[in-house]
Amino acid sequence: MRAVIQRVSRASVTVDGEIVGQIGKGLLVLLGVATGDDEAAAEYLADKVAGLRIFEDADGKMNLACADVGGAVLIVSQFTLYGDVRKGKRPSFDRAARPEEANRLYEYFVSRIRASGLKCETGTFQAMMDVELVNDGPVTILLDSEKQF
Repeated sequence: MRAVIQRVSRASVTVDGEIVGQIGKGLLVLLGVATGDDEAAAEYLADKVAGLRIFEDADGKMNLACADVGGAVLIVSQFTLYGDVRKGKRPSFDRAARPEEANRLYEYFVSRIRASGLKCETGTFQAMMDVELVNDGPVTILLDSEKQF
């Protein structure tokens, strides 16, 4: 499971001209699920995201988590995080999980973020989405559950 986390001033997701998820200050999480991922991978990433200290404290150091600053999380499913272009220029998505399994683990990840006490909004799984954000910093972090050891 992979996540691209961006610290944002605001972010929103629109589907068919309608906003389906929107936050102010917080984290935008683009989440990709791979074949073979499981609940343990989702728990690992959710715990990392919830505790990620990338907001500045009074001394200007990245030392605060999203909850510490009253932030929220917007989670958007993005299978293209498993696009592989090592062979040619057209991405292969062979490593991306099948939609049914990806949705199940995406929803599990969302439930873990909500269980942490963070306000959480989402996009619409498998929909064509327009994602707008103001990256604060910019700060962008990459997480991969395969690299936890």
